[in-house]
Amino acid sequence: MSRIDEKSRIFGHRVIWVIVFNLIALVVIVSRLYYLQVYDSAKYRVMSDENRISTRFLVPPRGVIYDRNGEIIAKNEQNFQALLIAEQAPNIHDTLTNFGNIIDLTDDEQQRIEKNIKQKQRFIPIKLKDGLPWNDVSKILLNAPDLPGIEIDEGLSRYYPYADLYAHVLGYVGPVADKDKKDSPLYLVPGFKIGKSGLEKSFDYRLQGTGGTVKLEVNAYGRVMKEIERKGGKEGDSLTITIDSRLQKAAYEAFGDNSGAAVVLNVNTGEILALVSTPSFDPNLFTNGISYKHWNALLNNERTPLINKAVSGQYSPGSTFKIVVALAALEAGAINVNTKYNCLGAMDVGTTKFHCWKHSGHGNLNVIEALKHSCDIFFYETALKVGIDKIQSMAERLGLGQVLHVGLDNEKGGLIPSQSWKKSRYGTAWTRGDSANSGIGQGYVLVTPLQLATMLARIVNGGYAIKPTFIKPTDKQLNKIKRLDISRRHIEIVKQGMFEVVNGLGGTAGKARFNINGAQMGGKTGTTQVRRISMQERRRGITREEKLPWRLRNHALFIGFTPIDNPRYAVAVIVEHGSSGSGVAAPIASKILQKALLLDIK
Repeated sequence: MSRIDEKSRIFGHRVIWVIVFNLIALVVIVSRLYYLQVYDSAKYRVMSDENRISTRFLVPPRGVIYDRNGEIIAKNEQNFQALLIAEQAPNIHDTLTNFGNIIDLTDDEQQRIEKNIKQKQRFIPIKLKDGLPWNDVSKILLNAPDLPGIEIDEGLSRYYPYADLYAHVLGYVGPVADKDKKDSPLYLVPGFKIGKSGLEKSFDYRLQGTGGTVKLEVNAYGRVMKEIERKGGKEGDSLTITIDSRLQKAAYEAFGDNSGAAVVLNVNTGEILALVSTPSFDPNLFTNGISYKHWNALLNNERTPLINKAVSGQYSPGSTFKIVVALAALEAGAINVNTKYNCLGAMDVGTTKFHCWKHSGHGNLNVIEALKHSCDIFFYETALKVGIDKIQSMAERLGLGQVLHVGLDNEKGGLIPSQSWKKSRYGTAWTRGDSANSGIGQGYVLVTPLQLATMLARIVNGGYAIKPTFIKPTDKQLNKIKRLDISRRHIEIVKQGMFEVVNGLGGTAGKARFNINGAQMGGKTGTTQVRRISMQERRRGITREEKLPWRLRNHALFIGFTPIDNPRYAVAVIVEHGSSGSGVAAPIASKILQKALLLDIK
């Protein structure tokens, strides 16, 4: 075979292999195309649609909150905000300057806008101003030719018509923060608001509702081209609470300029009819973001308007605690209705002298008279005789020293001490002096106004362990309320003492008495020291309260109930640094209970 023929044969083989390889490659490509375009076409059609269609969540209207009479206390209102779309503004600086000449922008707002302009793509709307009144909206629309790129967006915003009156009960809503648990797709929607405090927070999921969706066609850059489909969500559930707005208003106004708290309960059901903490704040300030100026003003106010004193304030109960000591001693058999102690104005407990508020003394008193005159010596003696552990047991049965779980933030449990508690806490033994101090509601004892109202309600309703609640209990729930194992006779003895406090000659709250169609008030005053009075000051004369700085004045307390024979309402009032339970707190409680009677709240 010639060399030419050999080369031709080799070349022919190579051509054949190239053709075979190309045929195999063609088969693979055709097979793959068939697989992608026919067999797996449905999958890639969906993937293609997802690249073209953007599904977004729609925020549902938040549920409305009503008081017990159907009065709206939290609702949604039409909200206008001004938005800037940078790509539609030929000159952003001129647009913002013109806008600022029409609508005032704070320094904080201007900084936020400048930051957003730098960070966001030009077609994404930037919020300029939220919560615009219609007058401002009209100005913007009227000057539209000078405001290219600015448009008005209409939506809903949370609104509290009673403002500061319900701030500590309802709380407020606010934007989702990084620390919030994001277990709902709605949390990812820009501008979505959730309950941040109060009942808005504790009932948040119920009030939120279910979000809707909207399908939008977008281009490769994410710009919306058109809306394809819209499915509405479900509005949040409404909520009706037990508070009566008329009584709430009366309770709040009764404090005037004083700082403190009040809680009113239906003694038979536990329904919270009013709960106020003063001073308060306007929760509407938080809806669209509170300014630094307002925030700092609230934060630096010495009367702490941001704290809900009704559930978070822990105070020595003072002489209001004497009804607990009396019941504990009566139940333990340490005293009876005829037991008397002689008050000489002071007594020695070990090496320490314990004083009565009446320096000249009250003389011989039984338990009813001791409650009437709020004699400290009687209750020093009684506490020493019955012992702290029995006092603690009675206090806790009545609702003191524990969180009552009404659904408000930072509810405190207070403190009812015992021998074992002190040993565990301080490593030292309980002393007779500790018992004496506890006998008049001082020392380690701490309570909240909500606990005091619950304690009183459980006593005057005949010993039933009602629980305070913002949600009206069902008949089934009411039927399950257990009666505490406390003698009705002993309860009546304590009630008689509280009747005498207000209505008896020389009672400590005589100036607060009333008679509305035969309905009268019973109660107990309390005044607690916030500073220690030295023996040197006692010798030279105790400084008068009005001459002390506000923060060094005594706290004033009063717990009261009405009517006497068939109690329906119980109130607890604390006036911070109010100096006198009888002179300041009792008149406030009297006004509140009179209003409750006149309203005849069922």
